Amino acid sequence: MHLRERADKIWSTAQLLNGCINQHEYGKIILPFTVLRRLDELLDPTREKVLAMYEKRKKLDPEALENLLNQIAGYRFHNCSNFNLKSLVNDTHNLRANLTEYIRGFSRHPKDIFNCFNFEALLAKLEEKQLLFPIVKEFSTQSYNDLTPMQMGSVFEYLICKLAETNNETEGEHFTPWDVSHLMVNILFEGGIDSLFQKNIQYSLYDPACGNSGLLSVSNEFVKNFYPDTSLLLFGQDLNPENYAISKSIVLIKGQNPAQIKLGNSFTSDKLNMQRFHYMLCHPPFHVEWIEEKKFIEDEHTKKGFGGRFGAGLPRLNDGSMLFLQHLISKMREEKQGSRIGILLDESLLSYGEVDSGENKFRQWLIEKDYLESIIALPNQLFFHTDSSIYFWIINNRKSKERRSKVQLMNAAELYKEMIPFQNYKRKFITPELIQKITREYAQFKDSKICRIFDSNEFGYHRIILERPRRDFIGNSMQKSGKLIPDIELRRFKNIPLKENVQIYFEKKILPYLKDAWIDHGKTQIGYKIHFDRYFYDYASL
Repeated sequence: MHLRERADKIWSTAQLLNGCINQHEYGKIILPFTVLRRLDELLDPTREKVLAMYEKRKKLDPEALENLLNQIAGYRFHNCSNFNLKSLVNDTHNLRANLTEYIRGFSRHPKDIFNCFNFEALLAKLEEKQLLFPIVKEFSTQSYNDLTPMQMGSVFEYLICKLAETNNETEGEHFTPWDVSHLMVNILFEGGIDSLFQKNIQYSLYDPACGNSGLLSVSNEFVKNFYPDTSLLLFGQDLNPENYAISKSIVLIKGQNPAQIKLGNSFTSDKLNMQRFHYMLCHPPFHVEWIEEKKFIEDEHTKKGFGGRFGAGLPRLNDGSMLFLQHLISKMREEKQGSRIGILLDESLLSYGEVDSGENKFRQWLIEKDYLESIIALPNQLFFHTDSSIYFWIINNRKSKERRSKVQLMNAAELYKEMIPFQNYKRKFITPELIQKITREYAQFKDSKICRIFDSNEFGYHRIILERPRRDFIGNSMQKSGKLIPDIELRRFKNIPLKENVQIYFEKKILPYLKDAWIDHGKTQIGYKIHFDRYFYDYASL
């Protein structure tokens, strides 16, 4: 509550913007200024020493100079201008020019953050609306010195949450609420590699659509709280410059390595191309189009096949979430070492597409490789600005012995509390007690009211083509070269469960009703669909 109150106090600065700035733009001002004030305070005790060393050694190689000044500052950043926020407000006539010079005096990581916040354009806008001085003065009076890096990071995350709550645009759809983030992290780490965790080993966590770094932050908090002797290295990439700036800000504020957060399209410009990770978490945008990346992705699919990321198949152009999962799988370590992936997906990948579709080919490959460990149905209306049904998938290329050739389905769709008052579409949340309940059910790996364990082939089927003969006008079967001629108009398709013998099934359940039918075995295909609701029909009233 203390940290929430601190965030509320910072957010109250938005009162200065009323009537001049649209509400959904408040975060574009409050977030970068909060970062600026935090860095400003941290650097203040060593400012004079840094400036003195800069004047003395400024002809050094830029990288060597940056490392030297960072060392004197005591952080992964420094500032070599002659300003701080308190001195800036003493010269109102030159405030914008001096503040611009101050920002340009930062080392590369903060400078990168403020560039991606488009901070200089923001200063011009605030000056035009006569808001620059009151905003700078207000933030210069705030102090966060009593907060640890983790606490300050939490305050910043509360600010992001408030932004998602108040934003009437669609950005909130891609914000992962904390209750969902905590559930994802609990489940991901419950089935840990190396018995979660071992001392003196650096584990890695990656998110290719890291947004505001919420999943990275919650994961790091989990490890710090429960495994303080374990090191978790955080890696992320995001396409949106502002999301990248927010994510990098949190990592920087929390004292972690900001160089491991990358800007760019994870599909066409993978900045962590050669790296593999122990753990991966992702909440990709749902129904995202990949038209702009189409040529690049199709070329990789065609030319590299399974040597690339997309060999198993390509989805529809209007739903690229499957591409994120394939991208993550490509970054798994070898099976002897193992990696675990947790990803939020909507219902489309469960059953969309016929046997020749990219979605089906990918499902078949994923299940036959025995990578699919669990799918958990979550309540709808958990997210801001969307009421879609969401599923949490766990992918594991080193399953425990009991989970091999098995898939666990869990129906947690009714495990929630109502939000009063609700915020946009977010009408439900998962309490800490329910998070623990879901995590326990997942870990126990037993059939229950909300959990079902299946053999992997339960979801597979043979798609057969049933042919019947073409007949002449007196009803005789027509032949050519001693073979029956099929009647295209009488052709039928039938799905036979993979665990059934096709010929026996045909003879017992089809032939008695279609005595002249036969199977064109050369055209039989294999499909996989997960009709989730079918397996929990008996429990729909829970």
